[in-house]
Amino acid sequence: MTQVTMTVNGKSVSGEVEGRTLLSAFLREGLVLTGTHVGCDTAQCGACVVHVDGRAVKSCNVFAADLEGAKVTTIEGMANADGSLSAIQKAFQDHHGLQCGFCTPGMVMSAAALLAENPKPSEAEIRHYLEGNICRCTGYHNIVKAVLAASGQDAGRMAAE
Repeated sequence: MTQVTMTVNGKSVSGEVEGRTLLSAFLREGLVLTGTHVGCDTAQCGACVVHVDGRAVKSCNVFAADLEGAKVTTIEGMANADGSLSAIQKAFQDHHGLQCGFCTPGMVMSAAALLAENPKPSEAEIRHYLEGNICRCTGYHNIVKAVLAASGQDAGRMAAE
């Protein structure tokens, strides 16, 4: 067992983990932050995306013990300080960028990372950036609209599918 200490959603946390404990398991089971979903355990679906030191990372593909001192943000940490939805979360709600909601935390986290890198992405850039996130319900159209809206662009300019 290894002791690991990191900052998660702005709070210092620590715990004992086995060397093989994935970040997704540490977050969900150790810290009871269940917004990070695990869909595949093979880094294929993107449902488990979190931010580690500001970068989007698939948490089912990273060992918790390797993140000593890291700053991790999960979907629970995306809300505004007053508990209201962030601009990205609100855009997903307003533009129906979710159906069952299973992929939504990973999509929101990936979208936030994209907008941090590129505040005004094109539709093609959004689709390319989200290629590592799988949604089985929405067909992506409304997800792309939500990201455009969160970036302050006119989501209504997208052609209907």
